[in-house]
Amino acid sequence: MNVTGLAIVPPPTAADQPRVTPELLASVLARYSRSNDGLANILAKVDLANPDASIDRILKFVDYGHASIGGLTGGLAIALDGVSMWLAYKIFELAQMADGQESSTRYITMAPASLPAPADLGIPADLADRWQDVMARAFAAYQQEYARLDALAIAQPGLIRLPADAKPAVVTRLRKNYALDRARYFIPFATRTNLALVQSSRMWAQLVRQLDSLPQPEARAAAALLRAELLKQSPRLMRHSAAEKSCEETFRAELAASCALGLERLSTAPLADETWVHVERATPPFLAETQGVADALRHRVNRYGQQGAATRRMRVAFAFNNLSIAELRDLNRHRTGHRFTPLIQAGFYLPPEIGHAGHAGHAALLADQAALTRELMQRGSPAYLYSLLLGAQTPFEHSTHADKFIYEAELRTGMGAHFRYAEHLGAALRGFFEQVPEARAWVTEGTAEPE
Repeated sequence: MNVTGLAIVPPPTAADQPRVTPELLASVLARYSRSNDGLANILAKVDLANPDASIDRILKFVDYGHASIGGLTGGLAIALDGVSMWLAYKIFELAQMADGQESSTRYITMAPASLPAPADLGIPADLADRWQDVMARAFAAYQQEYARLDALAIAQPGLIRLPADAKPAVVTRLRKNYALDRARYFIPFATRTNLALVQSSRMWAQLVRQLDSLPQPEARAAAALLRAELLKQSPRLMRHSAAEKSCEETFRAELAASCALGLERLSTAPLADETWVHVERATPPFLAETQGVADALRHRVNRYGQQGAATRRMRVAFAFNNLSIAELRDLNRHRTGHRFTPLIQAGFYLPPEIGHAGHAGHAALLADQAALTRELMQRGSPAYLYSLLLGAQTPFEHSTHADKFIYEAELRTGMGAHFRYAEHLGAALRGFFEQVPEARAWVTEGTAEPE
């Protein structure tokens, strides 16, 4: 695992426009909020040649809450190389205020060499060989199905929806994506990936504190590396990034609940789709909503258009009983509201092109993988997460507001959307229309046509 901090180099500026470090920026703005001097006068008292002394002088004078000041540091960019897909998922779940990107499964090397060492993940020593065997077989199944589906798509071009004017290079890319997107359910959740995040010191400190409180050693190792890098850019504000009891107890309780539910529901059979949608339209009696849903939506040109108060005030919660981890990794990145999953294997999804019954080797692999997961859960091991494959189906709930839900539904069913996203969000959208029928004429459910 590697961590790299990225300095944001400002464009050329006028000679009289000062350049400041993230912490100096935060301290100056803290002083600004508690002064009537104006920003220019405050900056005139700052010694840019000795920013640390200026920071200490200002922060000594200003009585401040570190969280509010940490949020003034601007975007600090850090890249994390070689973390597991689980840790990348967890970071996106925790860092809800961050902007970030993760390497796509289409571009990661899929081989046992792409796995962290078992000890680094907290795999019990007596199960390490068994874990490595199951993971190696999962990679082999992925490679086998990718090669088979790619060859099938060449032999039967009609399997793939193609734009009418698709050029040969586009046809090749879409054919490979067809195979990759269907084989990916065999990919281990422990596979190494890379991600980069941009957020303020306040949010970095909160993330590092939460990572340091998790029971997984990989998360705590990441916290130490992140803290060391962030101390270079924001040393004072990172003092508030140590593990914290309420976080530790929360994560301990969540692990126990997941193990109990996971043992109760553990299965390798596919789960039929079940979608739940709840819409809450109540408003306070002294502030009733006067705008109709149609008026809130009619002026949009596309999904990025501004929506009116009627949908921005409407609460929406939606859930799926069987979201596979492959889809969870992306839906988890919709930052608004709250997302919740016990992250278990209540079933296992394979697309129709692969199926569960057609290959004895796949059935044996999934049986052994489930047995390993069961053993880890029975021990209460936080490492059970690393025995999961991306086809594991888990319950997933997202609570947000209608304007954000509509954006997500249009995005995840629109052009270029993964076929399984489109199925899930299409079902959620139909549930929404049952409760808000007046939105139907103004919301576009896409057909996931290829880009």
